[in-house]
Amino acid sequence: MDHLHALRDVAPAPFWLDDPRRPQAEPALVEGTTCDLLVVGGGYAGLWTALVAKERDPSTDVVLIEGEEIGHAASGRNGGFCESSLTHGLGNGLDRWPDEIGTLERLGRENLRAMEDAVRRYGIDCDWERTGSLTVATEPHQVEWLAEEAETAARYGADTALLDADAVRAEIDSPTFLGGMWNKSDTAMVNPARLAWGLKQACLGLGVRIHEHTPGLSLDEHGAVVAVRTPYGRVTARRVALATNAYPSLLRRHRLYTVPVYDYALMTEPLSEEQLAAVGWKNRQGWSDPANHFHYVRISADNRILWGGYDVVYDYAGRVSAERERRPETFATLARTFFTTFPQLEGLRFSHAWGGAIDTSTRFCVFFDTSHHGKVAYAAGFTGLGVGATRFGAEVMLDLLAGERTERTSLALVRRKPLPFPPEPVRSIGIGITQRSLTRSDRNEGRRDLWLRALDRFGLGFGS
Repeated sequence: MDHLHALRDVAPAPFWLDDPRRPQAEPALVEGTTCDLLVVGGGYAGLWTALVAKERDPSTDVVLIEGEEIGHAASGRNGGFCESSLTHGLGNGLDRWPDEIGTLERLGRENLRAMEDAVRRYGIDCDWERTGSLTVATEPHQVEWLAEEAETAARYGADTALLDADAVRAEIDSPTFLGGMWNKSDTAMVNPARLAWGLKQACLGLGVRIHEHTPGLSLDEHGAVVAVRTPYGRVTARRVALATNAYPSLLRRHRLYTVPVYDYALMTEPLSEEQLAAVGWKNRQGWSDPANHFHYVRISADNRILWGGYDVVYDYAGRVSAERERRPETFATLARTFFTTFPQLEGLRFSHAWGGAIDTSTRFCVFFDTSHHGKVAYAAGFTGLGVGATRFGAEVMLDLLAGERTERTSLALVRRKPLPFPPEPVRSIGIGITQRSLTRSDRNEGRRDLWLRALDRFGLGFGS
C-alpha cells in the first residue's frame, strides 16, 4: 500500500488547467446576434473551425459559443499527444479503409505540419516538441506485435526504429520494458490547455467573436438560416458547425453514434536531477503500451511525469458530469502501476489527479454528417485521439458547409458514418461484456475471445 502515500497531497484537478496563465473568460452572450458561421463548442474542433474559416476568408463573420470556458473539457485535460493519425492508429485505419489508408496517412501528416505551422505563425506558447512516440512491450507476446507494427508503419511512410530491451531501456529505463517501437516522425508533445488558450487568442486576433459560459440549448431551421438558442439570447447564422464531442449533440439523431467514457490521469511533482537521471528520457518521447488496458505516459516541460489510462469507465445512459472526474479506485490503480513501472522513483509524490470524458464511436475515430439542407455540419467520435485530428475535422466541416467536393470530402471516412450504439439497457450490458473480455484478453496474451471477434466482424472492433 506504499503507493497510496504518494496520493496524500494530490489536488483533484487537471494539472494543465491549474496554470496562472489561464486567460479570463470572454463575456457570455446576453442578446441576439447574427453571423455567417456559428461554431458550437470551444474545444479544439471548434477553435480550429473558427480559425481556419477566418484564414480561408477573413471577411467571414464567425461567432463561437462555449458552454463553460475554452479548454474546459477534453481539450484542456488530455495527455498532450498530438498524433498525425486520423484513424486512431494505422491498424484501425487499415482494417476499415485499406484502399484509402495511404491517402489518410499522407493527409494526417500534412495536417500535423499545418498545426505546427499555425503554432509558430501565431506564436502559441504551448511547449510544442516534435519528439515522436514510443510503444513499449511489457509482455513477451507484445514484442512480436511491435515488430509487425514497425514493418507496417515503415511501409506507409513512418520513420520507425525497432528497439530491443536494452535499447528501449536506454531511452526510458523501466524493468518492465522488454522492447519497443519508436515512431520518430508522427507525434508531437504539447501542453494541451495552452494550445487551446493560444488558439482562442489567435481566433480573437482574427476577429472571431467568442462567448464563453454560453451553451447552445436548441437548434432550429428558419428558411435560409439556422437559429441556436442560448440561455440569454439567440444566434442566427447562415451556417453552423457543431463541435460538442462528448457532450450531447444539438442533433438528437447523432446521440446514438457516440458514448462518453471516462479516462483518468495522475501528474507527479517535478523530478529532481537524480530522479530524472534514474529514468533517462533524454529524447522526451511520449510512450504507451499496446495492452487493451493501456497506459499513456509523457514528461512535461518542467519534468513531471503524466501517467494516464488503464481504466475507461462508462456510466449508464452516458451521463457527463463533474462528479465522474474523480475516481479514487482508479487513481489508486494508476499509482500502483506507476511504481511497478518505475520502482527507482519510490518516494515521488503525485500533485494532481483528474478524469474527463472522451467521445467514443464504434469505429474508434471521427465521423461527419450534415443536416438542415447542408447548413449544419458535425464532427465527433475522436475517441481520445483528437488533439491532431480535430484540425482535419475542422477542414472537413468547412468543406461540407461550403458544398465543396474535395479530396477530404471524397473519403469513405467522411462519407460513411459508423454503426450506432444500441439504446439502453443493451448499451450498458454490451459495454460491460466488452470491458470484461478486454481484461481477459490482456491476461491471455492478447487473444480475443468469441465476443471480441464478433465485434470485429461487425466493425465494432474495440481494441483499447
